[in-house]
Amino acid sequence: MDKSKRLFLKSKRSFRRRLPPIQSGDRIDYKNMSLISRFISEQGKILSRRVNRLTLKQQRLITIAIKQARILSLLPFLNNEKQFEKSESGR
Repeated sequence: MDKSKRLFLKSKRSFRRRLPPIQSGDRIDYKNMSLISRFISEQGKILSRRVNRLTLKQQRLITIAIKQARILSLLPFLNNEKQFEKSESGR
């Protein structure tokens, strides 16, 4: 087999389509902590839309829900647990 025929065989790979992170039945709400916590990094930052694979409307609703949960102190504004562990071990 020459090189030109091998190139066509490689291009026929199938890919697995990823499932959307938010199902149609899920309500985006500040009280739904299991859903909200999936879209926050370890440092407590809101992950970007590219990383989350969300639509623009879903990302806006997630952002609003996270901010409401932070104001009501259901979520911390910053997650500094690792910094405290390092400073305690250095004593």
